[in-house]
Amino acid sequence: MHPILLKIGPISVHTYGFFLAMGMLAGIYMARSEARRYCLDPDRIMDLCFYVVIAAIVGSRLFYVLTTPGLYLTSPLEIFKIWNGGLVFYGGFIGAALVVIIYLKKYRLPLGKISDIAAVAMPLGHFFGRIGCFFAGCCYGKSCQMPWSVTFSSPDSLAPLNIPLHPTQLYESAANLMVFLTMLACRRHKRFDGQLFLIYIILYGVNRSIIEMFRDDFRGGTFFGIFSISQAIAIASAITSVIALAVLSARKKS
Repeated sequence: MHPILLKIGPISVHTYGFFLAMGMLAGIYMARSEARRYCLDPDRIMDLCFYVVIAAIVGSRLFYVLTTPGLYLTSPLEIFKIWNGGLVFYGGFIGAALVVIIYLKKYRLPLGKISDIAAVAMPLGHFFGRIGCFFAGCCYGKSCQMPWSVTFSSPDSLAPLNIPLHPTQLYESAANLMVFLTMLACRRHKRFDGQLFLIYIILYGVNRSIIEMFRDDFRGGTFFGIFSISQAIAIASAITSVIALAVLSARKKS
């Protein structure tokens, strides 16, 4: 595809970074808009978003480095080159969650409402982020002969060149867009705070565990020689959220 969006003299603007920034801005805009719906201070939510973005980038990069340490032992400075790909969603999710918990405790903000705001904002931001992955060639899929297969030819691409591959980046981008639209529809029928967040975790977990089967980039270690780390986390989190959703829904009825 086109890993480099444009060059200005010696400076290269990477397409991955551009879409990552677009995703952050879209997610922050959505979070601010949702804050108003819940009668929360939009400026306070903006501050939280700032810390969450930093924690998400650091967490997602750290998670990737820990699962692929051999790639960085000889060139540790490569750790900081995130435009070369290598951000793991669940690492960013964990990092962001820790920051959110600390922030909410400090300012006494409602966890349920904040998590529901995140459930709407995150899939929108993730939708743009995965488009960036596609242009960079990271998170690429297995070889295939499907009519919609893609072939990377740019020498700057992170994907194998001149081989038809599953466009797993676009699969996940489309899945996140569908999750976002589902969240918009579900918020009208929300019965308790935190419900949207649990639904989001379930939907994303199912999507991620399925799409992982079509990916062919290095996934780190595996569980039982079958499930990648991200796939195992996706399945476990989805199951846990289904149980939590059932329990809380039953309590709400009673």
